[in-house]
Amino acid sequence: MINNPLEQFQIIPIFSLKLGSLDFSITNSSLVLILALFILLFLTQLISLEKGGTLVPNRYQYILEQIYLVTLGMISDQVGKKKGEQFFPFIFSIFTFLLIVNLLGMVPYSFTATSHIIVTLTLALGVFIGVNIIMFREHGIKSFGFFLPAGAPFGLLPLLIAIEIVSFIIRPLTLSVRLFANMMSGHILLKVLLGFSWTMLMAGGGLFFLHFAVLGVVYLLIGLEFGVAMVQAYVFTLLTCIYINDAINLH
Repeated sequence: MINNPLEQFQIIPIFSLKLGSLDFSITNSSLVLILALFILLFLTQLISLEKGGTLVPNRYQYILEQIYLVTLGMISDQVGKKKGEQFFPFIFSIFTFLLIVNLLGMVPYSFTATSHIIVTLTLALGVFIGVNIIMFREHGIKSFGFFLPAGAPFGLLPLLIAIEIVSFIIRPLTLSVRLFANMMSGHILLKVLLGFSWTMLMAGGGLFFLHFAVLGVVYLLIGLEFGVAMVQAYVFTLLTCIYINDAINLH
């Protein structure tokens, strides 16, 4: 019998902990998020010069140095090297954390935390609130000029301002749905194809040989999903840099 493809996204309590009406239980989702955090901290400590890092990069240093360069490139291109360097720790943490969480979701019998909208929306809301704080810190009351496109005809101002406000407000939703939908849809497709392949295998006969073709497609999709996991972490981080640039420069 083929299991429901959505069963892999079910949140299951692992360690139950309740205090009155409050539930602090550790679930498979929260466990993956905590594990990703510890992996990030472990890797950064592992490559530090005080903890065993070397001037000639080892394999761990090389990987994190490449992530460092990618993050620095995003900030330099979107915000500017001088203005953006103060946000580097924040951007680097988001990118690396999402990358680890997405890749952990590719481990068999693991859990894809970013396949839940509540996780991605929480991250997106954190970015949205931070961007607004940056905007008002930099420009104060002039921040509302963000919703007034420069050089727009006077007659179109009400319409353009309304469009700018709506597009600004839905940023957390679009940012979170993009990550959540891509991670969830890919895993569902893999589950469906694996179930289809298993059904063909158990049917026997000519279908037994055909199931190898389906398995070949699954292996190709697994490679594609690894790419999607990395690209979606990059896209989320890149859009965060763009939003920070908008907050600093007001378009």
